[in-house]
Amino acid sequence: MNISLTGRHLELTEPIKAHMTSSIETLNKYNMGITSVNVVASAQSKKGKEHSMVEFVISMAGKNSVIIKQNDDDLYAAIDMAIERAQKALRRMHDKEVDHQKVGLNEIKAENVDVKETAEAMEDEIVPVELDLYKPREVEDVLNDLKEGNKMFEIFLDNEDKTRVLYKRNDGKFGLY
Repeated sequence: MNISLTGRHLELTEPIKAHMTSSIETLNKYNMGITSVNVVASAQSKKGKEHSMVEFVISMAGKNSVIIKQNDDDLYAAIDMAIERAQKALRRMHDKEVDHQKVGLNEIKAENVDVKETAEAMEDEIVPVELDLYKPREVEDVLNDLKEGNKMFEIFLDNEDKTRVLYKRNDGKFGLY
């Protein structure tokens, strides 16, 4: 990514350049293929009052450029606000590209799908399974399973149909709820 920093009617000091560069680096997290960022910072006076203006031109491979202009009395505040707006714009573009669930109506119409076959294929078959959790177990059996396996705890029903938890403690002993 090429970064170009330009100052008009003001001198860009090293701290200003460092702030601009570090702010621009935050735009890389969106992976939008940014090829170059041109920043023009200028000092302007209006009605005897000076203010700063920052213009970001973000060029991306295969996409339109994003241009953001921001005015503020403080140059650093103008840079921060412009970067926030740039991040928001890039995030929107990124979300639009990543969103895989959107399917256009024309694409659905283009697919000749038999609705009955699809509905039959989508019906779920429910197979009842008796879980081991519901079978009453002795505490000693569960303790042996814990000692032999890598599990930290085991939930089970005891012979009185109470839900119990047997767990390994930090001191190497076992606890039982």
